[in-house]
Amino acid sequence: MLKTRVCEIFGIEYPILQGAMAWVSFAPLVAAVSNAGGLGIIGGTIFTPEQMRAEIRKVRELTDKPFGVNIISLHPMIKEILQVLIEEKVLVSTYGTGNPKKIIDVLKPGGVMSFPVVPTVQAAVRAEADGADGVIVSGCEGGGHVGLMSTMALVPQARDKVKIPLVAAGGIADGRGMAAAFALGAEGIQMGTRFIVVKESPAHPNIKKKIIETKAEDTLVTGNITGLPVRCIRNCMSEEFARMESTGKSKMEMALFGSGKMQLAFVKGDAENGSIMAGQICGMIQDEPTCQELIQRIIKEFQATIQTLKKITEL
Repeated sequence: MLKTRVCEIFGIEYPILQGAMAWVSFAPLVAAVSNAGGLGIIGGTIFTPEQMRAEIRKVRELTDKPFGVNIISLHPMIKEILQVLIEEKVLVSTYGTGNPKKIIDVLKPGGVMSFPVVPTVQAAVRAEADGADGVIVSGCEGGGHVGLMSTMALVPQARDKVKIPLVAAGGIADGRGMAAAFALGAEGIQMGTRFIVVKESPAHPNIKKKIIETKAEDTLVTGNITGLPVRCIRNCMSEEFARMESTGKSKMEMALFGSGKMQLAFVKGDAENGSIMAGQICGMIQDEPTCQELIQRIIKEFQATIQTLKKITEL
C-alpha cells in the first residue's frame, strides 16, 4: 500500500483512479478497478437519476471497496442526480464542466467529496477556493475533453498554487508516468484510455483493437469551435468533423453530426464512423490485461523507476 493523501481520503491501496468514460465505465469495470486496489469511477453522464441509482447499486453488488461517480453539471436533471449521490452515500464525485461551487455546495453538506477535473491552474485555484476536497489536473495529452496545457507544464504549476490533494491525468499509462507525475507534485494519477483496453472493459472488441493499433500521432483534437474540444483517434468520423470545422459549419450542424457517435463506437463497434475518444498514450497500449494485472504492473514499474532514480543520485 502506498501512503499518499489520495490513498488516505479514499481508503484505497494505490493512488490510481480510473477516469470515467461514457459507454465504458459501467459497474463491472468500476468494481474491478476498486477490487484491484484503485478507485473505480462510474461514467454517469449518460444516466437518468434512476439509472444512476441502479448503476451505483450494481457496483455495490460487485465490490465492498470505495468507488466514485462522474457527473456533468449540464445534465438537464442535475439537481436530481446530485440528490441520488447523496442518498446513495457515494464517496466522491468528479466532474469537468460548469461552476464547481454550485455542485460542491450541494454535495459537501450531503457527505459527498468533490474532485473537479480541471485543465488550467486558474481552475484548480478556483476549485480549492470553492471548497473542493481535491482536484484532478488534466493535461491535453489525455483523451476526451481537453484544455491547452500539457500535463508536464500543468501539474507543477497547479501544485505550487493549491494545497488540496492533487491527482494528475493526461498522458499516463504506466509506472513511469506515475513516477513522473509524483515528481511533479501529484499525489495520485487518473487513467482513462488505458482502462478501455482491459478484460473487464465493456468496450467493443473492434475499439480495443483500434486503440492497440493506434500510434501516438494518430489522435487529433476537434471541437475547438464548439468550445468543447476533445481528443480522439483519427478515423472517418473525426476527420469529417475536422473538415466541418475548417469549412465554417455551424455549432448546431456539428452537434447533430456528433450526436450518438460515442455509442456507435464503444457499443456497436464502428471504429471508422464512431467517435473514439482516447489519449496520446494509445501507442503504449500493446495488450489487454485484467485490472488486477494492470495495476500490479504499474506499481512494479513505479517502484522500479524510483529505484533507478535513486541509483542516479548515488553516482
